[in-house]
Amino acid sequence: MRKVKKEELEGISKGRKRGGALREVLIEDMDLSGFDFSGMDFTLSSFRGVRLEHVNFRGAVIENALLDGCSLRGSVFRDADMKTASLRDCDMTGCDIRGANLFGAVLEHARLDGIISDEGTQWFRMHCPTRGPILGYKKCVNDRLVQLLIPADAKRTSATLPSCRCSKAKVLTIKSFDSSVEFDEAWSLVDENFVYRKGQWVEVLDFNEDRWMDSTTGIHFWMSREEAIRY
Repeated sequence: MRKVKKEELEGISKGRKRGGALREVLIEDMDLSGFDFSGMDFTLSSFRGVRLEHVNFRGAVIENALLDGCSLRGSVFRDADMKTASLRDCDMTGCDIRGANLFGAVLEHARLDGIISDEGTQWFRMHCPTRGPILGYKKCVNDRLVQLLIPADAKRTSATLPSCRCSKAKVLTIKSFDSSVEFDEAWSLVDENFVYRKGQWVEVLDFNEDRWMDSTTGIHFWMSREEAIRY
């Protein structure tokens, strides 16, 4: 991974190389606040110990880039490709993410106060309905597909992926993928001691309500049979 010097980044910011690519590069221990990186491609790049406040990332590509712990206060990510970017512990206070695509982006412990989004922002809002009863599906051991009723009073969350979590659900059916065979029980792929039984309720008492913590306590489910089967 090539390490980029601040002088090169200053040249890009001032427009000498705008719209170019800095894929798979290392940028570390510098203050780039106020720089203009609009349209730049930082795919698979790593930012370590970098201050990135009020930076213009409009239309930029930071797909699968590592920015953990960076301060991004007030930066603009309008229409940016942020898919699978790692943003753990980032300060994103006041960031503008209108029109950005955050599919699979990691936002664990990120500070999101005053963040600006709109209807064009992809994968930032909840994937599952926030109110009312809903149906969910999950794949279990031996390719058994469980259909769940998530009641209106169940807590539910989702991060930046199609997978969702809830605090309790009722098992409606357990079937093979092609629905030709029905079963009475199914075992979780993650916790072999967690059993789903047809007609019974399941509940997770220590449900983690932090929606950005994806791999944590809760009943994981998908909104469609197809999503669950593809898991």
